[in-house]
Amino acid sequence: MSFYSYRQGSGDVCPGRINGDCTRGLTERVCIQVKKVYDSCIQQQQLDSVNVRITDICPCGVKFDAPITFVSCRSTTTKGRVRDLCIERLCDRPNFARVRCKVDIPVEILFCDSCSNEGKGNGVITVNKDVILFVPDESIIPFSIESIASAICVQGCYLCDNTFRLTVCVTVILKVVAEVELLVPTYGFCRIPPCEEFASEVCDEFFSLPLFPPELTSGCSCDCECDSVL
Repeated sequence: MSFYSYRQGSGDVCPGRINGDCTRGLTERVCIQVKKVYDSCIQQQQLDSVNVRITDICPCGVKFDAPITFVSCRSTTTKGRVRDLCIERLCDRPNFARVRCKVDIPVEILFCDSCSNEGKGNGVITVNKDVILFVPDESIIPFSIESIASAICVQGCYLCDNTFRLTVCVTVILKVVAEVELLVPTYGFCRIPPCEEFASEVCDEFFSLPLFPPELTSGCSCDCECDSVL
């Protein structure tokens, strides 16, 4: 079974919501190494008329006959590549800075030709960012700027030279992060339940029925007279 299997009865040792006193069961303080997010922000926008040239076209060696028809496109990873980063601290806002960068989002474009041959290729959509974020002071352990990004194309057309013109819906999250060691309270180690083998379980519904037919729970009560039905 898993942590969340219906057969997992001991919920106190499983991840999930806490019912009752949240301090009950705390056993220790532990030091864990994690990426701490000092600040983050999200921006969602529609980009029109974005030209993307694809490479690594598959299947290899196939000559696609014009006209080429755009089918779909979306990002291939949630990790955006941050480049050309510029951080300018703001004199009138201590610990805040103007963060400018470019975020590259890898995408995969699907297309077909006049003979219905399907193909795909990889490209990159670049988004410019100019935002204000909390940026901590310098320390021995450095901070970094990371990005989570997602893109999906709502429409597109083929231009030439393996280039498509796209209309894209883009979500970009910028984060100021650093590898730190945090002291946190814990409930101890997870108790890993044994795996639940997949089976059709065709008898489960039958086995869940009560052993005996249920009694009447409404209608006549034992302290009143009921008319007999012959």
